[in-house]
Amino acid sequence: MPLIDTHAHLYLPEFIEDIDEVMNRARQSGIEHILLPNIDSESIQPLLNLVEQYPQELLPMMGLHPTSVNADYESALEIIKDTLQQSKFYAIGEIGIDLYWDKTFFQEQVKAFKAQIEIALAFDLPIVVHARDSFDEILQVLEEYKNTKLRGVLHSFTGTLKQALQAINLGFYLGVGGISTFKNSGVGEVIAQQPLDKLILETDSPYLAPTPKRGKRNESSFVKFVAEKLALNKHMQVSDIESITTANAKKLFRL
Repeated sequence: MPLIDTHAHLYLPEFIEDIDEVMNRARQSGIEHILLPNIDSESIQPLLNLVEQYPQELLPMMGLHPTSVNADYESALEIIKDTLQQSKFYAIGEIGIDLYWDKTFFQEQVKAFKAQIEIALAFDLPIVVHARDSFDEILQVLEEYKNTKLRGVLHSFTGTLKQALQAINLGFYLGVGGISTFKNSGVGEVIAQQPLDKLILETDSPYLAPTPKRGKRNESSFVKFVAEKLALNKHMQVSDIESITTANAKKLFRL
């Protein structure tokens, strides 16, 4: 069955020397599309250059990552908005709130998050949300938009059952990645209790490689291990997991 990796940073330096081999392995693993989230103004050109190399398979997003938000975030957002006018993008991402590394610009992160939600609504695009030590803060913002057409995914979901339910009730999908395969993480068990029609698969390459590749550089072909673990936890056939999650991704990103 075809697969979609809904979140991978293949334009980063980690892939410069062997991107052709990485893409070939993705094809051999049945990967039909790979969605690329942006990070900041400096990552825009490498992202677009890579999409130009593989236009049928790589689908770009545009956004300002929360860890790139600082006091001058408004200038960065102007670059994001300008870039959105120039090419076709499939989502606004990755955006959100990250309180793990640094809380200095928390208020600016919230403002940037809301500003990019407004951009997503204006362009009728889904949002791809980064949440680290910030699920409650993220959900509080999303609640403000529950009566709009906002749609999207909580990328690399690691929240609680309660947070998963709240996100799904707001119309959001949950991104299932490598952490869901980690023993004792508890994430796989939370994900297994969610409706399959609200789950999409991702790698977050080059980060968070799934078991049995944990500790190695992640790549899109490894999404098959995420599908296999989800099938095991759901007591389902892998082919059914692949078929349904691919359909979910196509629906969310209007592929």
